[in-house]
Amino acid sequence: MPKLTPKLILEGTRLTFKTELAFALNEHPRIVGPRKYRYHSPVISAEWCAFTDWPWGRGLINFEPQEEELALETYRTWVRLFELQRYYSWIVDRFHISTQAYQERVHGRHYDFRWLEDRLRPIGFRLIYCMRTPESFERARRRRLEVSGNPAQYVDLEVFVEEQHQMDALVAASTLPTLRVDISDNDVAAAADRIADWLEQTGGLHSPWH
Repeated sequence: MPKLTPKLILEGTRLTFKTELAFALNEHPRIVGPRKYRYHSPVISAEWCAFTDWPWGRGLINFEPQEEELALETYRTWVRLFELQRYYSWIVDRFHISTQAYQERVHGRHYDFRWLEDRLRPIGFRLIYCMRTPESFERARRRRLEVSGNPAQYVDLEVFVEEQHQMDALVAASTLPTLRVDISDNDVAAAADRIADWLEQTGGLHSPWH
């Protein structure tokens, strides 16, 4: 069979289980193939706080205005890396949609990432938009507080509901093939299966050049 090379960007506000889903997809036999042992296929994230030398600092999403060129150069570097290694699977846990949402909400700045999507689309990237009903955020918070190292970020759930409304519009404007995944039931395995179904049905598991 052709080599499995899915390229997925998972977006959504916090408590939509993007990270859990990224790990599930990275081990899903219909997406990355059956594995008899674990190895390091890439799960990367714009949420890494790589611009500061302390936990929960700034990075590619929440950079300050004076760090704009650093952030844009990082995006240019990532997309070039993807282009150079197009025959591999990539799973990205938050990327440019999250940056747009944060920067518009906090700094009032709009970043037009059409240039980025114009380079991501030809190499097969797809967008998975993780969302949930407003009333389901409380159940998700209870589950997350069992493991969170920074529980203070989950105090005000209305922030997440508002950000999800904002992301609805940003995702609708994206030019990438998009699947909306409702994770209100907290069933990550079922969500991963739905994504696998969509990829199989729409040709998203293989390189456009296979």
